[in-house]
Amino acid sequence: MFESIIRLFSKEKTDYAQLVKNGAIILDVRSKGEYAGGHIKGSVNIAVEQLTGNLHKLKSKTKPIITCCESGIRSAAAKNILKSNGYTEVYNGGGINRLQNKL
Repeated sequence: MFESIIRLFSKEKTDYAQLVKNGAIILDVRSKGEYAGGHIKGSVNIAVEQLTGNLHKLKSKTKPIITCCESGIRSAAAKNILKSNGYTEVYNGGGINRLQNKL
């Protein structure tokens, strides 16, 4: 229990740039319109509302996936959807601008 409390308050140390270099998928869960207005090059767009019905588009359940949206709320929901459907390595990249700066 103490360990989980420490994790809750510790700063995130995920190296998103390295994950992408190693082949991670960036999953942008914003709407098509938001995505069309600007996105991270090479990212996959599946709106969070449509994610459950489109999991087949994410072929491997073991390949790392980084979720992102505008603020981090939808990407957190997407992470939970993916984890509950057996995807093993999922990271919430948060807002698109924040993630872009870490790549």
